[in-house]
Amino acid sequence: MGLRKMRNSILTSLIFAGAVIFPLSCVSATQAEKRLAPPRSTGELRLEDIQRYVLEEPVRAIHLIGVYRSIYKDALGEEILAMENQAIQNLKDAQALAIREKRWEDAASLARSLATQGIHAESTGMEPDLLLADATDQLSAGNNLPAFLSAVRSHDLKSLEIQDALIFLERAAVVKQRRAAAFFFSIIEEQGGTAPENLRQFALGQDTAGDMIKGVVTVLVNRGFRIQRGAGSADWVSGSAFFVDSSGLMITNYHVIASEVDPTYEGYSRMYIRLGDASSPRIPAKVIGWDKTMDLALIKAEIKPEYVFSLVDWVIPQVGDTVYAIGSPAGLEKTVTRGIVSALGRRLLQIGDVIQIDAAVNPGNSGGPVVDMEGHLVGIVFAGVEQFDGLNFAVPAERLAAALPAMIVGGKAQRPWLGLTVSETAKGAEIIYVAPFTPAAEQQLPEGIFITSINDEEVSVPQGALIPALQDRLFSGRPGELVALTRSDGVRHVLMTIPRPDVPLAEAAKKDSRERVAAPLFGLILAPSMNRGLSTSYLIKKVVRGSIADSAGLSEQDPVSIRGFRLEEKDGYALLDINVKKRRMGYLETYMRLPALLDSPDTL
Repeated sequence: MGLRKMRNSILTSLIFAGAVIFPLSCVSATQAEKRLAPPRSTGELRLEDIQRYVLEEPVRAIHLIGVYRSIYKDALGEEILAMENQAIQNLKDAQALAIREKRWEDAASLARSLATQGIHAESTGMEPDLLLADATDQLSAGNNLPAFLSAVRSHDLKSLEIQDALIFLERAAVVKQRRAAAFFFSIIEEQGGTAPENLRQFALGQDTAGDMIKGVVTVLVNRGFRIQRGAGSADWVSGSAFFVDSSGLMITNYHVIASEVDPTYEGYSRMYIRLGDASSPRIPAKVIGWDKTMDLALIKAEIKPEYVFSLVDWVIPQVGDTVYAIGSPAGLEKTVTRGIVSALGRRLLQIGDVIQIDAAVNPGNSGGPVVDMEGHLVGIVFAGVEQFDGLNFAVPAERLAAALPAMIVGGKAQRPWLGLTVSETAKGAEIIYVAPFTPAAEQQLPEGIFITSINDEEVSVPQGALIPALQDRLFSGRPGELVALTRSDGVRHVLMTIPRPDVPLAEAAKKDSRERVAAPLFGLILAPSMNRGLSTSYLIKKVVRGSIADSAGLSEQDPVSIRGFRLEEKDGYALLDINVKKRRMGYLETYMRLPALLDSPDTL
């Protein structure tokens, strides 16, 4: 709640004072050009350096070959081509070994990397077949949640056969997951198949609100005592969670359980769940995995739930659809509130978008499920805005399902990162910033150019949804995989992704010049000024639409000098102090302070 409150106060506090004169900048045009030039992440790269990786790290070798070609244009000699072919063959061999050892997720990851090399159908197996094999093995081991998730991922790529869908339908009925059963039954029906009558009846039934309430718990995190004005009081954090597996796995928000896993937290922290009211016993629980960027966490308690929510048969709602939020607002367990979907596509998290709902949500609801009138999972409550009663948000169930496999592995979920900040324009996704020491910087992707496809798939979505759609192309992959990116000038790059930092632009701001980070943080793209005297150092080359600079009324060709830059990483924001001569104000020199939050949602 504090972060959301700060977001609104910061973004509404653009401070400027007219006709305030400050000492003039004396940065020369040469110095200005140097400060705007992107830092080079790679110096001289030798073929011997690449050769070392060909055998043991073929993915990195292929990425470095791309780096070599970006440094030494038209480097197409026989030696580098031979290394590239050998690296590809080693990728194939690694995938074949993963299949023999039944490491299906590893094999699927390697299949995605091979696809960037135009290898889609090898005898070693395609990604949907590998995911199905993983689902079948997980089912045999009794791991129902990962089995169902892998089966759905396989089905998204290639429709499940009737006999395969029937296997998962039978298990869904055994563990009493009606919505999962309905999903697999629909696959059978679509292909003209039949299922035993008892399975059909179970799949076509409907769970009641009373049933679903049994699958929602209160999460309590005891953080000891806090001292305020000399008085001590118990420090408890409360939220909600819901069961997603009969083994006791539950979903909640990261911010509810943050003290359990945040390495910067130094106090006491113990987590419990409670099934009933305040008189019910507290049951110890532990964190399995978490995804801070999506505000999600997977927790577990040693208990067999009465009801389990399905992450298989989720829906994407429409604006105006009726939804129910279930949780424990203010500690009032088993509360159900009703409302509608107010809007879709709100950009409040670093990755993807969220749903806006008007169902009543209060402190304690965080982590609870949002369902539609048929019982399909729609999302997970993650925030409300304190200043606006009834303005609440939920992470879409679609993104929750995509995030879960990485959290099931355990620990902090690692997401892939290329090192780009993009802006959606009428022409497409424009690269406005390349972060230093990232895969995109190593391959010298230029700023100001457009992305036309990722992994050779063009993205066609309504206006405003382009950046989340591009992020979705990367989200389900692992760091260390190859990703193909095609530019608007026809150049195709194959890059190896790296782990995404918690706050990418905070890391970039520590390594880059303030002039360059003005683009991703404030939407201020600068160019060196042609004036050689003791005057303004830069001209505004472009203002990103919808950015902080746009809101401040800055425009192209306004002369600008930067007076200061402050990074407040702990509080999640940055401040840029500038002198600007606005053309629209007759070039009257003005001092302005521009604030920006660091958790930009426009990064890849």
